[in-house]
Formats: sequence, structure tokens, C-alpha cells
Amino acid sequence: MDRPNKPSAISPSGTGPQPSVHSEQGRVIASLPTGDSVEVLLYGATVVSWKANGRENLWVSEAAKLDGSKPVRGGVPIVFPCFGPPPKDHATSALPQHGFARNTTWEYLGKSSSESGKLASGGDDSVKLDFGLSSSQLSEDAKKAWGYDFALVYSVTLARDGLQTMLNVQNKGDKAFEFQMLLHTYFRIDNISKVAINGLGSTTYIDKVLNATEQQQSSPSLQITGEVDRVYKSIKQDTTSITQDGKSRLDVTRDGLSDSVVWNPWIEKAKSMGDFEPKDGYKKMVCVEVGAVDGWTKLEAGETFEGGMIVKSHA
Repeated sequence: MDRPNKPSAISPSGTGPQPSVHSEQGRVIASLPTGDSVEVLLYGATVVSWKANGRENLWVSEAAKLDGSKPVRGGVPIVFPCFGPPPKDHATSALPQHGFARNTTWEYLGKSSSESGKLASGGDDSVKLDFGLSSSQLSEDAKKAWGYDFALVYSVTLARDGLQTMLNVQNKGDKAFEFQMLLHTYFRIDNISKVAINGLGSTTYIDKVLNATEQQQSSPSLQITGEVDRVYKSIKQDTTSITQDGKSRLDVTRDGLSDSVVWNPWIEKAKSMGDFEPKDGYKKMVCVEVGAVDGWTKLEAGETFEGGMIVKSHA
């Protein structure tokens, strides 16, 4: 399928070891000479592992299905073209919750050295993986439910201490369509009671725990002491940071996006989900998810949209 930036082979360098990329059993694994690595399932193009400084940064449920039988509980599932249950009066109404991107097998388009962009510093210590999904790859049911001609290119760039994930949406048809997108990222943490999420102060959010009512974030940081399911809208600050014991743990920077979802199921919700294991796993994870989910993004025929995130890991 077409893609905006066709990958080229990683150029050889005399300065030292190169990144390595290999595919096996429906997944693509890339690693840097530093030992940092990323692992992406072709099913859903779901990032299921990202290690920096020997530390795993993503949480994946012990009961997650990694065989393509259902969307992965954990990692970074891609939500497209609808977030949550689709509204009854919309073009996405016949689709399942969160759409079809996370439960369709994507095509691996190739690797390239990442010599441009905010994470790049040359081919030796960064590598970009591209994955594609187009209308022709959808199931017959999905095609009937959402009959637009589109193409998605998902680029995953691994760099030292950093990960960039960008979704490029192309309208290949002759009529406009509306969509939502979200990178539903599950971050691994040591102890939820010692975590704070910063950068959301004075932001309006929709609180799904409180019947989807609109609320205002009054404090500069959010501590999680119960179930949290919030959609923060039009966030002024680009970066949302996760601190642990008062120290920087992860910085999540939105790129071309203005919304973020913060989610933790807490005790009862975790118990109610069959694929959430262990049941006290909510203590070890928090979702900070970048997206365009407040209303709909309209893409005219021939137009392209791109948005994603850059995450930096602090040891």
C-alpha cells in the first residue's frame, strides 16, 4: 500500500553496532545496541513491549490474548475510527466498541533509520517501523459497517529512552468521512498509590465515572485513589508527565493531538474484566492515552491527518 515516507534500508555506519529488526510469529521486534527494544504484534499493530534501560514501560495483562483472537488488554492498542461504543446516529454506528484497527491484522511495511523528527539523532541509535492498514484488509463485516476507502500508516520509532508512535490517516475515497482515534497506552508503574499525573491542571474533562458529566481539573496533579475514566479535552500543555515517589517516570507528549484519556479500573472494574489479570494489576498500571476523541475529525476526500505521541522514559 502507499505510504507517505517509504522506508529505506538502514545505512551502514562505521561508528558501531546497528539497530536490529526481525519478525517472528506475527510480531516485529526491534532493538538498539543499547538494549532498548520494542515489540509490535501485526494483529492490531499493537505495541506489546517497550524496554528502556532494561525496564519494561508497558503493562500487559497476564490474561491478554496475543494470538489474534481478540484485542490485546494492555500495551498500546490503536482505537479507530470510533472511541468507545459508537453513537447510534453516526456512520460508525454498526462498528464494535473502539472500532476495527485494534482487531485487524496489519501489514508490516518495513524499517528505516530515523534521521528526522523529534527523537532522531542518527541511524545508529534509532529505528522506525511502519505498519499499514487499508480498506482491502478489513473483514467483510467491517467493510459493510464502515464503507469508506481509507489507508492508515502507523509508525513506531524506537530511540534511546524514547518511543514515538504516529498514526497517519488518509482518505483515499471521493467522499468525506469522520473519525476518532486514540492510542490506548497502558503504562507499567511500581505502585499506583505513589503515582501522580501532571500537566492536566485547569483542563475540562468528561468524567465517565460520574455519568459522563463535564468537570474541571482544579489541582495541577492527579492522584488515583479509585476508579478513574476521564477524557481531558483541548489540553493547553503538550506534555503530561507521570511521576513516581515524586520523581519523573514518564513524559507523554502529544503530537498533533489535543485530547488525553486517563484510566484506571481500580478494584471492582478489574474484577469484572475476564482478561484483566492479575486482579490487583490495577496497582501496577495507569493509562494515559493521547487522541482526538472530543467530537469528530472530518477528513475530506484526498486529505491526510496525522497525530501521535512521543514518550520519554526516565530511569
